Amino acid sequence: MYRQVLDPFAHSLAWSALLATLPVAALFALLGLARTKAWKASLGALAVAALVAAVVYPMPVGQVALAAGQGAAFGLFPLAWTFVTAIWIYQMTVETGHFNLLSGSFARVSGDQRVQAIVIAFCFGALLEGLAGQGTPVAITTVMLIAVGFTPLKSASIALVANTVPAAFGPLGLPITTLAKVTGLPSAQLGSMAGRQVPIIALFVPLLLVVVADGRRGLREAWWPALAAGMSFALTQFVVANYVAMPLADIGAAMLSACVVAMVARTRPAAAFRLVPAMAGGSLDEPDPMLRRRLELRDTRAEVLRAYSPYMVIVAIFVLSQWSLVGHLLNGPTKSFNWPGLHVYSPSGKVSSLTIFKFNYLATTGTLLLAAGLITMAVLRIAPRAALAAYWRVLVRLRGAIVAVAGLLALSFVMNTSGQTATLGTWMASAGHSFALLSPIVGWLGVSLTGSDTSSNSLFGALQVTAAGKAGLSTTLLAAANASGGVVGKMISLQNLTIAAGAVGLEGGEGRLFRRMLPWSLVLLAGMCLIVGLQSTSALSWMVP
Repeated sequence: MYRQVLDPFAHSLAWSALLATLPVAALFALLGLARTKAWKASLGALAVAALVAAVVYPMPVGQVALAAGQGAAFGLFPLAWTFVTAIWIYQMTVETGHFNLLSGSFARVSGDQRVQAIVIAFCFGALLEGLAGQGTPVAITTVMLIAVGFTPLKSASIALVANTVPAAFGPLGLPITTLAKVTGLPSAQLGSMAGRQVPIIALFVPLLLVVVADGRRGLREAWWPALAAGMSFALTQFVVANYVAMPLADIGAAMLSACVVAMVARTRPAAAFRLVPAMAGGSLDEPDPMLRRRLELRDTRAEVLRAYSPYMVIVAIFVLSQWSLVGHLLNGPTKSFNWPGLHVYSPSGKVSSLTIFKFNYLATTGTLLLAAGLITMAVLRIAPRAALAAYWRVLVRLRGAIVAVAGLLALSFVMNTSGQTATLGTWMASAGHSFALLSPIVGWLGVSLTGSDTSSNSLFGALQVTAAGKAGLSTTLLAAANASGGVVGKMISLQNLTIAAGAVGLEGGEGRLFRRMLPWSLVLLAGMCLIVGLQSTSALSWMVP
């Protein structure tokens, strides 16, 4: 049995928080400075976290090992199960030649690759985040960007930037409903508040996206469709989150934004956008000769429809899974149990929920993607043996990414169960009224470590409410700020970095991606801190519901 202690070192919260930062500092240093491969960085940071837990915190070594094991298991299922299966679906379309037809179809929306990047990464990626989450948007849109001519590094960078603003409401409002559960605040109220924070950032993300895609020239020449995408997405996300149905905020915003961008691309003269020259891309391994059917596929309506079918099937399956009857059947066999041997109590002496492992093998995103993959096999006429061979090749190619994600989640669970994460959050919450400015940083830190806005809300939601009460601030404002601050941490979370790098064959390039993404993440974080800070004062307090 282990009872968490918030100030284990010299009974000082500040000194304990300083020591609790060591695993995070180690992770960032290994990735950003030492340029270590992601799986080595995650295991190195895990070793530091385990050492801090066992030496500084009074957590028994056996409990540390069990917490790491629970985290690693969560990294394998459902996370690795999800992104490996998503990339397998893509790989089948590549090896049959249908992905070439898909990329040609995107080119018809606009000849400008920067506009294609907005449609693919920002609009379609937001739709996937709104429906599935768990790394699926990054895994799929990264490889789709390669198909339209971007380099692997640039494709991964664009996909990571785009996968920010949808995170607060996807999949289907789960981060907000989780936040409501741990804080006791109404989910509609929290969704409304987040819907008055995240859309402000959404205005600027497409503009940032074209900068990442093509530098200053991209901003100078493609600002109009980027602005149209940001404005339509932000306005729709605000309206749906506040006045329609919060779980549909990302889905509605993504669909309307895609339509707006398509209309802008058609009404503006083609010469208004300079075509970015196509660059050498790449894919996963060379296909098995049994599966390779890159024959002269005719660009007929039927074949183009087949090229779109895997993604249409994914959307249809996830929409169907939300039907109450289907959802009940899928969730029926779900097993929830305490991780064997792991016994953790909160500082107040209550049994911690961190030890509960949820095995929802039918309702999980990876299993729903597997169903989509089986349907894709039938539509694209792929033999089971060939599809299995393709899955094996993807699994082998992504083995480093799988180890990295398992190591990262093991690190996260050790920090969470030992109390290191709670120490950091509690220390920041002691800032009093100025905590409003720091509140988004807590969510940013949580998502950076776990890769999930849902996990960050579960971890820090109650802490934000407690801090707000002590400082005389709005509990709704700071709870929502945890979710809103978390979205800008998505682009530097090792989980997403690993998925993006693995999807395009950049194993070992996670540190390079991290160095590219960190400045933008910090800029957006500063903007979110300013928004929440102003909302805590008379300047923008009218925005708090």
